[in-house]
Amino acid sequence: MVGIPVGRLDTPVLVADLDLVEANLARMAAFFTGKPAKFRPHFKNHRVLALALRQIQAGAIGIACSRLWQVERLARAGIRSILLTNEIVGENPLRRLAELSREATVLAAVDNAKVVDDMARIARDARTPLNVVVDIDLGLKRCGVLPGEAASALALRAVADGLRFRGIMGYEGHLQLLPPGAEKARAVKQALEALVGSKNLIEHLGIPVEIVSCGGTGDYAISGTYPGVTENQAGSFLLMDTGYAPFAPDFQPTLSVLATVVSKTERERIVVDAGVKAISGERGLPSVKGIGGLRLRALHAEHAPIDLIDPCAPVEVGDKIELAVSYHDGTVHLHQQMYGVRKGIVEQVFTIEH
Repeated sequence: MVGIPVGRLDTPVLVADLDLVEANLARMAAFFTGKPAKFRPHFKNHRVLALALRQIQAGAIGIACSRLWQVERLARAGIRSILLTNEIVGENPLRRLAELSREATVLAAVDNAKVVDDMARIARDARTPLNVVVDIDLGLKRCGVLPGEAASALALRAVADGLRFRGIMGYEGHLQLLPPGAEKARAVKQALEALVGSKNLIEHLGIPVEIVSCGGTGDYAISGTYPGVTENQAGSFLLMDTGYAPFAPDFQPTLSVLATVVSKTERERIVVDAGVKAISGERGLPSVKGIGGLRLRALHAEHAPIDLIDPCAPVEVGDKIELAVSYHDGTVHLHQQMYGVRKGIVEQVFTIEH
């Protein structure tokens, strides 16, 4: 497939504009050059090992991910520092974590005393040191202990149990999609004040805090310069999507699903061969790229009806059109491959990890 025009690909298929991907990566890498904080991009957005390795080459200190199987793939690809941001519980997953910790430095998020105890027992049984960061809830109300005393108590427990306490992390995800401006900056700084305050409290107990990890694409410029923060977990910036782009205007959407017009039975409508099995509509419907007068009306299982707002729009049965991806997390996992395209030519075929 490499070297052929993108229009010759069978549809529906996921494509990424490589010029824009590289520009997004260069912008993020340049931002963190020379700053105290570094970037540790999240893998869950693109799930492509080749792209993770490009991020490392661009200056990332490691990769963040959300699943044990992702840790395994990243470690086998040669990535040596991996932050597992999702809580891992249960005997078998924790034993697998111990095994993987022999292959790479895996930093595991924890927010529960029982899990800390279980992890310490398994680390002793496996004779493998386990690295942990205490996960702190910064207002997202998902995972994480409360800032302050609860965070310091869990850090103390991890140290007492013999785990390698490395630091803390938090994710102010509820603030990522606030419009850029003074109110967003205020809210983000308030959340990070609680995170860094927890760091200070833990250090007052005599426990070193090496890592303070947080942030996302929507607030990277705020969280990435906040005093005390050591790393940023932004992930969406690399591929970006049209739903996130207004809240992170420094980065350009790169992804689209190439689809074929399979029906045009009247002057008001066409239908393409890409539905919810090929592109997510979870956070807004996709839009048609590069052709005016078309509005996608709905996503069915295998089809998408598109209204001809302009009956003279230049589309006919057999034409291939691109649908701009509105939610890339929900779209990427629907595909086995992603085609990297430059100036209309397929330059690279990326494997999406599952």
